[in-house]
Amino acid sequence: MSCVDTLQHGSLVELRLARSPVNALNPALCVDLRDALDAAIAGGAHGIILSGGPKVFSAGLDVPYLLSLGDDRAALKSAWQAFFDAALGLAESPVPVVAAIAGHAPAGGCVLALCCDYRVMASGPYRIGLNETRVGLAAPEGIQRLMRRVVGTYRAERLLVAGEMVDAAQALAFGLVDELVGVDEVSQRALNWLQDLVSLPRDAMALTRSIARADVVAAMQPELIELDRFLDGWYSVGTQQALNALVASLRK
Repeated sequence: MSCVDTLQHGSLVELRLARSPVNALNPALCVDLRDALDAAIAGGAHGIILSGGPKVFSAGLDVPYLLSLGDDRAALKSAWQAFFDAALGLAESPVPVVAAIAGHAPAGGCVLALCCDYRVMASGPYRIGLNETRVGLAAPEGIQRLMRRVVGTYRAERLLVAGEMVDAAQALAFGLVDELVGVDEVSQRALNWLQDLVSLPRDAMALTRSIARADVVAAMQPELIELDRFLDGWYSVGTQQALNALVASLRK
């Protein structure tokens, strides 16, 4: 069974993350997302909606699973590569992708949203951001570029260095998301936005979009992710302590 549900809306396709309870991004979910995205594009989709669960869009990478890999660096690298491949698929999609964020979107969930063209988020007590430094990780340069692109250089520095998660209203004010609507309206609003966009003359819109988003695709290239360097940081003593403390807190 796939960890991603595919829903057809005419020429538009909704890919709904479906790994309960919080859409933690393990390799199976990441591979299923990339496969579903590729299948939708190959099937002629004019646009994609990426949605998650109610209250939690995606809780980010599945840290307990990643820690269970221990010193198996090859397995750990494969797991992280599956995530970055899924994010790259969103970034380089030839058709527009809108994120329907009906809940929290920390870390990897935020990265997926940043790779999309547009972000509709639920208003209310939901938070989004790149909180990597709080668990001892440094966001790669490519991921930092995604954040700088939407909130500006100085604001991105402050958010990234502090590993800050911001609430929906602040995310809108910073430009981290584009719209806020009621939690039950997020997917429909994302669909409406996408329908308006794809109603434009297709070739002109697609070419303009490709030029405008070249920096998003560039940010997700391997040379700006530096996965081996990232894994070196993962195995550092301080990071392992912070990650294990996080997992312990989740189990309480």
